[in-house]
Amino acid sequence: MHRTYSMRATRAPTASQIQNPPPPPSTTKSGRFFKGGLGHALRGKTAGAFGPDLAKKLAQLVKMEKNVMRSLELVAKERMEVAQQLSIWGEACDEDVSDVTDKLGVLLYEIGELEDQYVDRYDQYRVTMKSIRNIEASVQPSRDRKQKITDQIAQLKYKEPNSPRIVVLEQELVRAEAESLVAEAQLSNITREKIKAAYTYQFDALREHCEKVAIIAGYGKHLLELIDDTPVTPGETRAAYDGYEASKAIIQDCEDALTNWVTQKAAVSAKLSTRARTLSTRRRNNIKARSEGLDLSGQDAPLNDQDGWAPAGHHQHHKDEYSEDEDEDEDELEGRTSHSVLGSEAGLNGGETRGRSQEAVVA
Repeated sequence: MHRTYSMRATRAPTASQIQNPPPPPSTTKSGRFFKGGLGHALRGKTAGAFGPDLAKKLAQLVKMEKNVMRSLELVAKERMEVAQQLSIWGEACDEDVSDVTDKLGVLLYEIGELEDQYVDRYDQYRVTMKSIRNIEASVQPSRDRKQKITDQIAQLKYKEPNSPRIVVLEQELVRAEAESLVAEAQLSNITREKIKAAYTYQFDALREHCEKVAIIAGYGKHLLELIDDTPVTPGETRAAYDGYEASKAIIQDCEDALTNWVTQKAAVSAKLSTRARTLSTRRRNNIKARSEGLDLSGQDAPLNDQDGWAPAGHHQHHKDEYSEDEDEDEDELEGRTSHSVLGSEAGLNGGETRGRSQEAVVA
């Protein structure tokens, strides 16, 4: 019956994957105890409720993005199930409808797999934003220390204007301010670097995903042309269906288009107006002019996400609270298990049963 169920039976790397190797599976993909709306509600209410004030807003953003990713996972899974059901339903129809719905199921299933891969790339963006949150959390103790010393000096000047401790505290304040200046400069530099990297990950992933979905949609419309929708009179018999090879060829062409897609072949490009291009160029030139001749070789090396600028005793509590494993706490509560759709051989080779016997595409 010329059934084709997997466009990627061997799962050879695509041109895009060779150009930009795929990231590891998303950290949100796991078996979990709390699912659906309950998990979303818990993360929404607890996001930003704990930890340093400076990092609360970004902590809330990171948690909200986790909800987005788990929603995308659910969409991908349900789209694959819809594709299977379409193929099952169409099997009992006339030959042309049966063949086309079967092939449409293949394309819809591929969209589900692309959405699953998009979640993995989206996680790169989220993890990068988490690193900014960790830096913010490590800066907070430095601010708190400076504020505490300032308050102590003000209190002593009010109660004991001649106290010798005022001089000692003022010296500590000078050191704390110097330390805070370094911390704030580091935070400013790293924030700019990380936010550009994070949203580059997101927009590159979104662009690739949308381009590939558009390719699939185009070939899906070609499949629809194989259905004969000419009205027939009662008792009239339709001509025998002869589009099996055509539908199979369309699926193979779609596979080739997806496999060979790279960013340079993107059909959609964002073109700036003359005014926007002029203003953007002026801004970039200003940035370049300010950076020329500025030697930062003597600047302190950027601190790791887990480190802070204050002595360990001042911020160890915050560091533990906002370590890279902070998000894993809720996953342990949810009974997280190590699992990846893309990492399994069945997921990669299209090994799921999709309602009909399988036939691999001949490349």
